[in-house]
Amino acid sequence: MLLIGGMLAYGALPGGDGAQRGAGGANQIAPPVRIASAETRSIPVMTRTIGTVMANATVEIKSQTDGELIAVEFQEGQLVKKGDILFRIDPLPAQAELRQAEAQVARVQAQLASAQSDADRAAALAERGIVSMQQRDQMVAEARALTATQAADQAALERARLNLGYTTIRAPMDGKTGPYLIYPGNLVRGNTDALVVLNQVQPVKISFFLPQDQLPALQARMREGALRASLAVHSETTVAQALLDETDIVVDVDFIGNVVDERSGTIELRATFDNPDFRLVPGELVDVNVELDVLRDTIVVPRAAINIGQDGGYYVFVVGADSSVEMRPVTVQYQDETFASVGNVIQPGERVVIDGQLRLTPGIQVAIMDDAPRVPAVGEAQ
Repeated sequence: MLLIGGMLAYGALPGGDGAQRGAGGANQIAPPVRIASAETRSIPVMTRTIGTVMANATVEIKSQTDGELIAVEFQEGQLVKKGDILFRIDPLPAQAELRQAEAQVARVQAQLASAQSDADRAAALAERGIVSMQQRDQMVAEARALTATQAADQAALERARLNLGYTTIRAPMDGKTGPYLIYPGNLVRGNTDALVVLNQVQPVKISFFLPQDQLPALQARMREGALRASLAVHSETTVAQALLDETDIVVDVDFIGNVVDERSGTIELRATFDNPDFRLVPGELVDVNVELDVLRDTIVVPRAAINIGQDGGYYVFVVGADSSVEMRPVTVQYQDETFASVGNVIQPGERVVIDGQLRLTPGIQVAIMDDAPRVPAVGEAQ
């Protein structure tokens, strides 16, 4: 962290009673200021936007068979596991169809056994000339036809078993249920009526958009496997505060869109978050902070030290060893809510003014204030 501290108390400079002789030679009061020391450090280059939480997968649960909905086996908004029973359709019609299909298969099997026996006997008698070849071929054809009928009836039996299984509707994945869309007592049509919507909320995806001019940096970070995003729930805290919070959500960006929106000039990115505590909810807004680059071994000062001149340029007030100030132009390479990178015109350890700039002119001497007293914690002795 930048070290902000006081060097001299107000009024403690030479001249007595806090009086100072400024650049023009007249006695004047040294204006109080707060200072910080410039440092060499590496800072991340960040870009910020707003993202939207998306369900990792969304499924409309539908019945695959017609029938009356007789039971719902979950509560609205409940977390369910893959395979959990969600709905039950009246199984009686499907059970009747299954019994009918089983009886049909049994009947055909009996017919096939008889026809096959007749065909075998006809073949033996035909070799002895007792029956004609035409009679033999007819019996063999009947046996083959019944074999095909048996296969069709067996398929119908399997279909009847499936229809009976469809009367119990299970969750196809882990997820969170929405509200009921159809209530027990209603008739449902197969593959038509949605019964409930199931959202997979572990994990979730975060969708956000960034300007297209950042695409080269994003792609380069993606190739390096270093494209990450820091997330903060929009209603909880700001991104700047979240970056200082050890509980901040950091996720890998795993998707860059394949088209730039021609209307907004932005491209979509997505990240995946495991969401172990269900903190993020589909549709929720989150603050997204993406690291584009890292400025290594750069000179930084607090952002509060940066001033804008009438010509639009940047400058800082540098406090010398004699407590006089110098107005020094700087080039801000990058800045965020906390720090600014100012190139090499400021040297590490030089002191810059971060509070009280409005009363300063070049060459004036200042009184450097100590930090404000710390507020005691709750229950701490004062």
